[in-house]
Amino acid sequence: MLYLMPHLINGIGLGLLFALIALGFTLIVGVMELINLAHGSLFALGAYFALVVLGVFQPLQETMSPLFSYGVALILAPLGVAVVGMGLEVAMRRTYGKDPLYGLLLTFGAALVIEEAIRVVWGSGEYILDVPSLISGSILLGDLIYSKYRIFAAIFSIIVIILVWYLIERTKVGAIIKAGAHDSEMVRALGINITRLRLFVFAFGTGLAAIAGVIMAPIWGIRPHVGVDAVVPAFLIVVLGGVGSFWGSVIAGLMVGLTAGLTGAFASDWSIVSIYILLIVVITFRRRGLFGKASSLDI
Repeated sequence: MLYLMPHLINGIGLGLLFALIALGFTLIVGVMELINLAHGSLFALGAYFALVVLGVFQPLQETMSPLFSYGVALILAPLGVAVVGMGLEVAMRRTYGKDPLYGLLLTFGAALVIEEAIRVVWGSGEYILDVPSLISGSILLGDLIYSKYRIFAAIFSIIVIILVWYLIERTKVGAIIKAGAHDSEMVRALGINITRLRLFVFAFGTGLAAIAGVIMAPIWGIRPHVGVDAVVPAFLIVVLGGVGSFWGSVIAGLMVGLTAGLTGAFASDWSIVSIYILLIVVITFRRRGLFGKASSLDI
């Protein structure tokens, strides 16, 4: 059990971070019925924007707390990516109401453009996002030595997940978002600007991807193609949890993290493969995912 404990804790932490990545994906799929293939590139862009913000504050480190600088980066980087997301959503408007393939191709093209733009601006090398000393280093948990930053990342993910849940379930804005996901025509008939709603949801979803990118940067590193490492698990989690299901994405994220973490304890080469096996097993017995809505396919 002592041997498994670090892998178990890592799995839970990784699962929470995966859930955070998938939530933005889930919101966009639920409201806009669009699979955003640029989600991973926007995830990576968030990490690079955080790098820029910290670089701007670097000369002020002597007079300003590094924790404050990191907090500012955690706010400004997602806002910057949300603006990029708004531009992408505006470009996508011509694809609405047409074959979904157009939206897929556009977001795929956007992902390539963003990744190449990252290479042009920052190069192809790998960067490390420095974290404040308060949340770096290690801490002793019983007989285990554990990373402070991973604990911070897990706690921060829980806080963000709860805040997003509160927004969706307990506010007027959340009610409009859920209504738009179920019946956009009815929402339009009630006088709600569906164009503005889609713009907000897309920006919010891409902002969540950027938050995950900033939080994951010290763990995964920063490189142009890091978004691929994020978008594949995010898509898998959305399918596993059930398309459009908030808690389905959270629970599926934890399942994926624990599966990868515990498999890595016994067969590290099978760590990634195990999450695909998990998906196959779940979809075999429940084709709409864990919490997906029933459809004619379930007959």
